[in-house]
Amino acid sequence: MDERSTTVFVILLCGACSVAPAAANAPDVCSSCHVNATCDDKPDYSGKVCNCKYGFVGNGRTFCQDKDECQIGVTKICGQHTRCHNTYGSYYCTCLAGYTASNNMAVFIPNDGTHCQDIDECSVVGICGEGGQCGNLDGSFDCSCQLGYQVHNGTEPFHPHEGQASCQVVDCGHPTSQNTVLLSATGTTFGSVATFECDHGFLWRSGNNTSICGADGLWRGLSMICAAIDCGSPPTFLHSRMLWNQSSRVGTEVLYQCNSGYHNIGPGSVFICTTAGRWEGASMLCQEMTCGSPQTLPHTNLLWDRSTSPGSVALYECVDGYYQESGDNLSTCLTSGEWANVSLRCKAKCGPVPILAHSEVVFHNRSAAIHRCVNGYHSWRGSNVSMCSSSGVWQTATLQCIEIKPPINQLFVWNEKCLQWSAEKYDEETEMYKVIYIGSRDYERAFFDKRKQFLSSKADLVQVCLGLLPATNYSIFITAVSAGFTATITINTSLTAPAVPEVHYREYETPVPTLMFRRSQSTLDPISFYQVFILPLEGILVFDCSSPVNEETSDESGSSQGHVAAQMRSSHVGREIHFTVGDGHYYGGFFNAPLKKGKSYFIILRTVSRWKKDSKSSCVLWAKVTGTSYIVKMSSLCAAASVGLLAFAVLLGCTYTWFFKKKRTVSFCAHC
Repeated sequence: MDERSTTVFVILLCGACSVAPAAANAPDVCSSCHVNATCDDKPDYSGKVCNCKYGFVGNGRTFCQDKDECQIGVTKICGQHTRCHNTYGSYYCTCLAGYTASNNMAVFIPNDGTHCQDIDECSVVGICGEGGQCGNLDGSFDCSCQLGYQVHNGTEPFHPHEGQASCQVVDCGHPTSQNTVLLSATGTTFGSVATFECDHGFLWRSGNNTSICGADGLWRGLSMICAAIDCGSPPTFLHSRMLWNQSSRVGTEVLYQCNSGYHNIGPGSVFICTTAGRWEGASMLCQEMTCGSPQTLPHTNLLWDRSTSPGSVALYECVDGYYQESGDNLSTCLTSGEWANVSLRCKAKCGPVPILAHSEVVFHNRSAAIHRCVNGYHSWRGSNVSMCSSSGVWQTATLQCIEIKPPINQLFVWNEKCLQWSAEKYDEETEMYKVIYIGSRDYERAFFDKRKQFLSSKADLVQVCLGLLPATNYSIFITAVSAGFTATITINTSLTAPAVPEVHYREYETPVPTLMFRRSQSTLDPISFYQVFILPLEGILVFDCSSPVNEETSDESGSSQGHVAAQMRSSHVGREIHFTVGDGHYYGGFFNAPLKKGKSYFIILRTVSRWKKDSKSSCVLWAKVTGTSYIVKMSSLCAAASVGLLAFAVLLGCTYTWFFKKKRTVSFCAHC
């Protein structure tokens, strides 16, 4: 044995020596293998070879690509009920739904004998729900309903995860049976037991009195027979009649009534058929009826023949001094054994109806009188009904009738803007007045003045002053609100003196001065105008502003007594007016004549308002023009200038002398 081993060693060693030179010259195969390949010995040990790794195919050197084992077929590669998943360089298997791997792993490779086997879903308790019965299938399962349950929202068999089918317990509903009463029940579902007894008026003759809810949803097993109890015909009683529906079953009532002229003095009038099959009830005893004596009424006499049987009549009448005010005076004996109630009411007589001042009676009887005020008077306070009391004395009405006067009386206007009237009131309450006044002008179509004013007063003489505009036609309406009475009066307000315009008085030495004034806005502008008066300052000057307005045109020579130089409508001028005196133009038909040189004038501005035949005016002194001639004026100026120059020369001389004297004094002091 040792020799053999030595020999083999020698042979192998020699073989290695003999191939060593060739291997040394061969290229390095392993360095050229693909990254997904391994370098292995050749089977004959003649060298190295590159083989792709497991899961890859290729030449092992230039390429080794992934091998898709799943292409072989899922059944061949993974087995039954599987799904194959290829990966880079490998693969793995999973089981289909309803199956699980035998190694209890989610993924596997079947080289260790792992395979997919069926899952028994029925091992999960309650998988089919309440009342469900599970049936395992290869790779799945289905459900059916147990006895006493039925499928709902589907058909059997069903899968609980597909659709909405489920098992619900069979419900037989409320158990019922003819002529029976449910005594007890364990429920209404499958297997529940209900127990019955015979209804009132019936007896249990035979049969089973229990019923069981079956799998088909029906109550079964009840066979009891209940027979009706019959009481037969009811008894009869003397002088009576019965009210009966001809039924003789338990609970039937029979009512007995006594004949006319009789009433029951027995213990009862109703008999009832009982479960014992008899006539239980009190005895009926009808006796002839009487009403006894009729009732007595106050202040009445009774007329009666002493009869007390049904149908008898008693008559009442009022005693002397009383009269039948209301009600019935007859009472009849009724079949009930009572006299009918009498509603007669006797009332004492009160005599003549009372008389109220300024009123008349419109209705009266022996119990009441209704009064109303006569024409010219109206009701102020109190009740208008007099009542005759039970003592026979009239309760006189308290109605007070007062003379009718309008709430607004003796209305007149004073001081042109104020109203006064007498307030006719019937108590001292405060009256509310509404005053509406509407103004219009025939000389100004667009003018419309409407205003209102409210006032309240307790006084009997009311006065109110209104803001009425001048030269306006007004209609005034005064309403007493609580009385709903309106009085009307009209007034034409008079023309007032117009507003004086705003001027600045000045004195001028030029014969053609330009003057300015600002007019005041006024509602009388449509009937107002301005006049410019030129008044020479000669002798005694008298000017009457209220002198008649002269609207005639003037000639071109100014009057020595004064003249109108211009006339301008208020509505035709602006807010500020500039006017040049003596410019030789016409203004409103008046010539603005030049002023004479050497004369002095007053310029007066007059505002005039005219309506119909009335006119009012206001005046203001506007300016004064001094009439010194031009030559005299220039001479005066020259003389004044000469005097001024002389005074200036004297002033310069004095200043010069003072200056040198001052200088000399200063120099002397410095020398000292």
